[in-house]
Amino acid sequence: MFIQAATKRYEVTIHNNFEPLEALVVDEKTFVVIDKNVYDLYRDRLFESIPEKQLYILEATEEHKVIETAMEICEIMTCIPAKRNSRLVSIGGGIVQDVTGFVANILYRGIHWTFYPTTLLASCDSCIGGKTSLNYKKFKNLLGTFYPPDRLYICTPFFKTLTPRDFRSGLGEVVKFNVMRGEEGICNMEENLGKLLERDDDTLLTFVESSLAFKKKFIEADEFDRGVRIQLNFAHTFGHAFESVSDYAIPHGTAVAMGTIVANRISLARGWMDEETVQRIEKLLYQIIKINKNDVDVDMDDIIKAIHKDKKQTGSSLTAVLMKGKDLKLEIVHDVERSEIEQAVRYLFDHI
Repeated sequence: MFIQAATKRYEVTIHNNFEPLEALVVDEKTFVVIDKNVYDLYRDRLFESIPEKQLYILEATEEHKVIETAMEICEIMTCIPAKRNSRLVSIGGGIVQDVTGFVANILYRGIHWTFYPTTLLASCDSCIGGKTSLNYKKFKNLLGTFYPPDRLYICTPFFKTLTPRDFRSGLGEVVKFNVMRGEEGICNMEENLGKLLERDDDTLLTFVESSLAFKKKFIEADEFDRGVRIQLNFAHTFGHAFESVSDYAIPHGTAVAMGTIVANRISLARGWMDEETVQRIEKLLYQIIKINKNDVDVDMDDIIKAIHKDKKQTGSSLTAVLMKGKDLKLEIVHDVERSEIEQAVRYLFDHI
């Protein structure tokens, strides 16, 4: 699959083996950043030959997805003689992608960047589109740029060693994409969610490909998030708030699944969706949402404050993407009331 960005055309390939990593050559121009968990799991098999001075092990937590981490990597990479001909290779999930993509963009006004996503979440969603996002003062993704990689390699065997928490987080985005497709996508999830939860190889491959193909249409039409791409923010306004108020104890994809329920409950209360469709979607999502309620203090003041900090907000009123009509058309609305959010959030936590 090829993605056409404003500055480059880049390719994404999906492999059911580790051949792209086994063929990786780390020459004097190359610097490698690897997620610590991935490095610990696969060090002997995949990373033993990488020179220590050309390797940065990143503990991939939200607390490290900050500009200080990016600046540390920049400082180390200035020792590479190649400068603008240097190449950054990153191996990990969305946090590694965000930090290293930011580095690749700002160092020497842009260097070569190759990304190997290792999580289902990154592989089916964030790896394409060019967004890099850093957290700032406990709020999600307030700093960032647009900078796509030069090449993407997805190796699906990485999914086998994901924790149940991280794997379900990835499924949150997979379900969201299919819900956005309407009746066809909902039926598709009803038929296949069981196999996905079992990590069936063929089913996973199919849904990674279809999720990327679905997102590709939005990002090529609106790379810089000023028009139709904003529709991909469906469920994220509320999801980012759940991440923030839980201090990221709730992972991104799970938070998006929770945000989908909140968004749809608001649409239901407005008469924009029917009860049967909302319940079908919730039946899928509750199979994915596995959280400790104690991780989130459902303080509506904190949740509303976090929503206002979301970068998609454009004024004092609350903006969100909601579904409307039998065809589940996505609509950007700017008049969401606090009472609507509170009612939907209470419903969500009463049913988890």
